[in-house]
Amino acid sequence: MTWYSILPPLIAILVVFWRKEVILALVLALLSSEFLLVLQGDASNILMTVVNSVERVVSVATSAGNSRILIFSIVIGALLAYIRESGGVAATVNVLMNRGVAKSKRQVGLLTMFTGTAVFIESNMSVLTSGIVSRGLFDKFKMSRARLAYIIDSTSAPVCILILLNGWGAYVLGLLSNYELEQSAVSILWGSVAFNFYAIIALLIVLYTIVFDKVHGPMKQAEQQLTKHSVEMDSGPAASKARFMLIPLLTLIVSMVGFMFWTGGGELAQGSGSKSVLYATVLACAVAYLLLLTHKRFTHHQLVDVGFKGMGELLPLVSIVLLSLTLGASLKELGTGVFVASLVGDYLPIYFIVPVLFLTGAVMSFTTGTSWGTFAILIPIGVPLIQTLGLPPSLVVGAILSGGIFGDHCSPISDTSAVSALASGCDLLTHVKTQLPYALVGGALALIGFFVASIILI
Repeated sequence: MTWYSILPPLIAILVVFWRKEVILALVLALLSSEFLLVLQGDASNILMTVVNSVERVVSVATSAGNSRILIFSIVIGALLAYIRESGGVAATVNVLMNRGVAKSKRQVGLLTMFTGTAVFIESNMSVLTSGIVSRGLFDKFKMSRARLAYIIDSTSAPVCILILLNGWGAYVLGLLSNYELEQSAVSILWGSVAFNFYAIIALLIVLYTIVFDKVHGPMKQAEQQLTKHSVEMDSGPAASKARFMLIPLLTLIVSMVGFMFWTGGGELAQGSGSKSVLYATVLACAVAYLLLLTHKRFTHHQLVDVGFKGMGELLPLVSIVLLSLTLGASLKELGTGVFVASLVGDYLPIYFIVPVLFLTGAVMSFTTGTSWGTFAILIPIGVPLIQTLGLPPSLVVGAILSGGIFGDHCSPISDTSAVSALASGCDLLTHVKTQLPYALVGGALALIGFFVASIILI
């Protein structure tokens, strides 16, 4: 737990913004992290750095939960390819426009946000469903994929952490249940919803961009560039039947809920998100395959080719997800998160503790690329502060959760950012660059909110 543990994520972030290469940045950060771990042990064995890095990748990939995420990220490529090549996307766009559901940019944006909000069971599923539904509509109305990536990314995690009837709520509840407090863990968690300022503000900013059709900064440039250079856009395969998109999509959503109940033993909040999202994706992919085969849109061999082509298109993003997970595991052993958390000193004025917890969570999540890991480290630090200083429990928990989401939205090494880019068909760095101004504005407003709340409640 020393200052140099912060160097690997800093290297990753600097390389990302300097060279514009995420995979290179993650590889260099991983190597530097493993190098520092070797120095902590046997400094004479520094040649083991590369070997240890490879073994770290293997250990992460062999973890059941991580394997499910990686397989899901590959299989979803086949599903997206089936839906795209079937002509179902174009047909669904026509149906939505003819029925007046999506006749303007505002309606398209609201439909996207509503879809992400409705699928609050799991953040990846929320992102994926919104992306599939809206990609064709965004193209039709000359709205950039960067804008789509921003809307689905800034809707999914905030909604999941506010509604809490899902794996997110169960995870945080499990962390809180380890402590004896005057209030129950459930009441503290539900009370934190009102103090989860960043999540609330992020959703309001998304709503503002949709209702007023206003975009700013790099996002505005992306929209102007699209309008200027995309007079004729590639609409993909000709429209066929909307069922080729809607049936696999409904299978995905309904089976996700069913698998959450199944893996949770009848309790939705206790279900396994990683298992459910993988099972639902595989089932939806199988349904799409059978649908296209039975309607004689493609032969078996053509469908196999389409599926593997779709998987191949996502291999770069799958590599980013794998390296992000690996770097997170390496940084955990190096103690990066614990070091950043230790910056919350014992000598802070009491009114500054909650805002500093928010900022600490943001920095941790930004540098490690994981909000859940941030929760796991900061809640054990925040709860003792509640017990010893009498701080409002829900306010403290709300600040930690807000910080984790905020940092994750800003981070170029976050696996969530990669999945959002994947679902929207947007370049990862473009997504990070265009989303950053909105996240920073939301973070600044949330920080002010935590200062004000601390002055009023403490």
